[in-house]
Amino acid sequence: MAGAIASRMSFSSLKRKQPKTFTVRIMTMDAEMEFSCEVKWKGKDLFDLVCRTLGLRETWFFGLQYTIKDTVAWLKMDKKVLDHDVPTEEPVTFHFLAKFYPENAEEELVQEITQHLFFLQVKKQILDEKIYCPPEASVLLASYAVQAKYGDYDPTVHQRGFLAQEELLPKRVINLYQMTPEMWEERITAWYAEHRGRARDEAEMEYLKIAQDLEMYGVNYFAIRNKKGTELLLGVDALGLHIYDPENRLTPKISFPWNEIRNISYSDKEFTIKPLDKKIDVFKFNSSKLRVNKLILQLCIGNHDLFMRRRKADSLEVQQMKAQAREEKARKQMERQRLAREKQMREEAERTRDELERRLLQLKEEATMANEALMRSEETADLLAEKAQITEEEAKLLAQKAAEAEQEMQRIKATAIRTEEEKRLMEQKVVEAEMLALKMAEESERRAKEADQLKQDLQEARESERRAKQKLLEITSKSSYMQPMNSGMTVLPADLPSFNLISESLSFDFKDTDMKRLSMEIEKEKVEYMEKSKHLQEQLNELKTEIEALKLKERETALDILHNENADRGNSKHNTIKKPQAQGRRPICI
Repeated sequence: MAGAIASRMSFSSLKRKQPKTFTVRIMTMDAEMEFSCEVKWKGKDLFDLVCRTLGLRETWFFGLQYTIKDTVAWLKMDKKVLDHDVPTEEPVTFHFLAKFYPENAEEELVQEITQHLFFLQVKKQILDEKIYCPPEASVLLASYAVQAKYGDYDPTVHQRGFLAQEELLPKRVINLYQMTPEMWEERITAWYAEHRGRARDEAEMEYLKIAQDLEMYGVNYFAIRNKKGTELLLGVDALGLHIYDPENRLTPKISFPWNEIRNISYSDKEFTIKPLDKKIDVFKFNSSKLRVNKLILQLCIGNHDLFMRRRKADSLEVQQMKAQAREEKARKQMERQRLAREKQMREEAERTRDELERRLLQLKEEATMANEALMRSEETADLLAEKAQITEEEAKLLAQKAAEAEQEMQRIKATAIRTEEEKRLMEQKVVEAEMLALKMAEESERRAKEADQLKQDLQEARESERRAKQKLLEITSKSSYMQPMNSGMTVLPADLPSFNLISESLSFDFKDTDMKRLSMEIEKEKVEYMEKSKHLQEQLNELKTEIEALKLKERETALDILHNENADRGNSKHNTIKKPQAQGRRPICI
């Protein structure tokens, strides 16, 4: 009895020790995951679990987003997951998204997984028109997206219509022009073909390098009111705070770079921005909800921290990540070069094999033709021999007749004709017999000559037959020599490099000479990049001019008009933030 009670008590204590859990669903840009979380877990515990699962180390860009009462919110790292205003039904859903954006994607994004997640998120924002993108840039970005998905362009594989089911352009761009899907595909494919040789990560980085220059890239917008009650928009991004007119999200009315802001604070719904220069007035505004103020402050603190972090020396962790990324990039580049060489060698071997097969087929055809010529020569020789034999027999027969005629003439001469008439007749017959004998002799001579000629023709035919047999013998010997070569080329040599990647082939020792050579290649790539950028701008202008005639002016949106005005004035994302600095000594009036 005591043992049974003790076992029940230990089982009850074991049940109490088991932590309570709940199910969480994490949605990334291209995947969906579910985790079992303990009730006591904080936001950081769940966030770290997701990052470890993805293999992500550049965690400072990302966060777990959820929606509460039509307002976007981010999971706090130091607060329990269930203490947030999240739905109570399971699974609790969060979206793993980029919360902060880099100033320069190429310099700051180190891991390939980080680049890929940013690429997917920015691409979706452009297609959903949350980021304004002009038509010509949309086509270029679409071509890089196709390169990232399909690899190098192959006209035998990527035939007309292969992009029919792809969403590559914003609907606003498609509706703005009188162009069919085939016409858009043709222009996208023309640029896609020029990206040959770029790996997926390189194509995605080119996409981000172009997208980061768009005016609305990385900006979080919030509806606010100033002290006068005027409706405005507050934009928060990696460079600072920007104040916009609600009808113009492209060009800020004024900007506050992070290095010129002394303090940001809020009290209830009132938000205060204190510039570093005390001569500039403090800017105050009100937002609609307290929760929105908290979100604005989170984004301000996070972007400001990253802004200051970029202007300091990299931490040891970041330095190690960048070193590993450089080594990985060099390894991949060497691997791509090796694969390119192997592919080239295979293509050359296949071309050689095809050429030998073509040559062998040609020799077989020549042998067939020579064999047919030989058969015709043999038939001709047989006919000539038969004709020569007939002619020879005819000549013998004519000679025999000539001899009989001669005998007849001798017999007639020997016969005595007594009467004159008989004599005259006999003389006439003799003359006729002589003439007939002469004709018979001439015919016999002609037949003899013809027989000689036929013999000569027969001799020539037999000589031609001998030459044809000799040529056939030569061709047959060539064919027997080519056959082993062809069989050797059909199955590639064993020492030809294969495409099987084994673990040993993925390890490299990077020497100083290799790194120096890599540095020289990087400098060369920079020069080539500047030239390509100029060429790219020219291409964009050409495309813009080409499709301008097909534009439907009445379908232009307000952002299209604003973008065109900015382009005409030479305004861009990078020079608009400089304008407030030139006005820095004047009070702010918005």
